[in-house]
Amino acid sequence: MKIAAAAYHFDWFDDFDAYRAKLTRWVEAAADCDLLVFPEYGAMELASLGGKDVASNLEASLHEVARHEAARDALHVELAAAHGIHILAASGPYFSEGRPLNRAVLFGPEGRIGHQDKQIMTRFERDEWKVQGAPGLRVFDTPVGKLGILICYDSEFPLLARQLAEAGVEVILTPSCTDTVAGFNRVRIGAMARALESQCVVVHSPTVGLCDWNPAIDENRGKAAIYAPSDGVWPETGILAEGEMDRAGWVKARIDLDKVRQSREDGRVLPFAHWPESQASAII
Repeated sequence: MKIAAAAYHFDWFDDFDAYRAKLTRWVEAAADCDLLVFPEYGAMELASLGGKDVASNLEASLHEVARHEAARDALHVELAAAHGIHILAASGPYFSEGRPLNRAVLFGPEGRIGHQDKQIMTRFERDEWKVQGAPGLRVFDTPVGKLGILICYDSEFPLLARQLAEAGVEVILTPSCTDTVAGFNRVRIGAMARALESQCVVVHSPTVGLCDWNPAIDENRGKAAIYAPSDGVWPETGILAEGEMDRAGWVKARIDLDKVRQSREDGRVLPFAHWPESQASAII
């Protein structure tokens, strides 16, 4: 299959039709792929629909974005069906009761497949935004492979990826939103390490560029990439595709999922199979 990872920039919208036009252009530009991955908090650009006062307010912007959830879902359903593709939509706030969750939703040609909530909140999310984690990982068994999702900070915790790998996940999707090069590198290093440990493909989709009308997404650093383990089966660098730093656009790579099985069974190293031995060790 062919995967596309977005390095996504924020825009201001005066109405939902402008958002529809932007998202349609982005999807059409990657419609030659089977799976499209958008970044964490990419949905926050919808806060602009509430006007400048709402968009510039941390709390009000969360509620404004959540207000457009149904319309945004419907648009993704429409685009996935029209192009016969799978799309991980940009994550955004979801209110069920109390404080919001950070939720990413997966769509396929037949409609909405399901969602994954972020597990572990960063300091900004928990201290400034009061966004909450929602424990529970999901495995999405799709025509484009068994997929799992680790949103941004979640990629820095090996045991989360290990649970997905043990459940058969072949491709881990890692949408992110980081405002410094250091933050980007933490997610990048985490994503590459998870690919190595789990001997699978990891897709990293970040936000990029400046956004002066919302304090949560004012600066965004990163580059999109698709990683694999450097275990003799995949490229020696472990990089299948990689974009330029802070440059918006798609990064694409063709993936043979049989190589995931080959890595796990016959790689030059077998960290996926040998993981239990690390758990048996202890300080002496």
